[in-house]
Amino acid sequence: MSASRRVLIGLLILIAILAVGVAGYRVIEGWNLFDALYMTVITISTVGYFELHTLSTAGRVFTIVLIIGGVGGALYALTGIIGYVVEGQFGETIARRRMQTRIAQLRGHFILCGYGRVGEEIARGFKEENVPFVVIENNPPGLAKLAAAGHLYIQGDATKDEMLKEGGIAYARGLVAAVGTDADNTYITLSARGLRPDLFIEARASDLEAEAKLKKAGADRAVSPHHIGGRRMAQLALRPGVVDFIDTVTVGRGREMLLETVDIVRDSRLVNKAIRDVRQDMSITILAAWKKDGTFLANPSDDESVSEGDRLVVVGAPKALASIEEAAGRATP
Repeated sequence: MSASRRVLIGLLILIAILAVGVAGYRVIEGWNLFDALYMTVITISTVGYFELHTLSTAGRVFTIVLIIGGVGGALYALTGIIGYVVEGQFGETIARRRMQTRIAQLRGHFILCGYGRVGEEIARGFKEENVPFVVIENNPPGLAKLAAAGHLYIQGDATKDEMLKEGGIAYARGLVAAVGTDADNTYITLSARGLRPDLFIEARASDLEAEAKLKKAGADRAVSPHHIGGRRMAQLALRPGVVDFIDTVTVGRGREMLLETVDIVRDSRLVNKAIRDVRQDMSITILAAWKKDGTFLANPSDDESVSEGDRLVVVGAPKALASIEEAAGRATP
């Protein structure tokens, strides 16, 4: 039996003994509520204080029974509480409640479903980028790793709507489904899309066929780690310098230059500005642009105009990127 269960049972026994003691003294001796409670407490605690009133023979018999049963119950409750504290359950409960409070306060965060090998790497990337996130995991080894890493997490089945709600899906920036099976990732995607039609959803897929199904289920992006890993190895063999550059501006530590995408919203002050002016005003380099109609422009000309709904791929210093994200209206997940 767990320490917390022993504490609960002990407290219930203690409450029952107090109730029986109070009722007994009130019925047998006719005492008021406070006197009956006081007599019950000093009796089961064996402190040895004097009797408030002279006991009748029936009252003395009742006191004997109360001592025998009450002291045992009180000791059971006390040992349960001591065990609860000694075994660390009390500290874990407090820490868990603090974590729940922090999770409830999250805004603009990511929900990461699954903490296997892929999920662990995703969490590491989020942490390096100082992006707030919470993990939903139900696997004991994964939970142990999460606790050791100090990440915010929820123990439960990520396919359940209540788990996604507890993870703050109403206020989340995006969701990453990275559990072990395509079926679970598809179910998570369907649940998340139902709860938040506007949410950015990325899902792990085992192969290209699963990618297509996940996109039909509502995923904005579906990624096969094996496919991505194979293509990366090929690019490292063919174009190592290009891959090193991309790593430097995306995942390198101590970066002076960053690569980012930004969306141009309706009220952005960049709307109708020429690419030339955006480059000069923001001190950034615009590598590419997706126009609202789907047209892709690599290295767009200086005379090209920025429009609402455009997506720009830019590279620049962190401060410059922060400025263009603010001017654009929001950053793309």
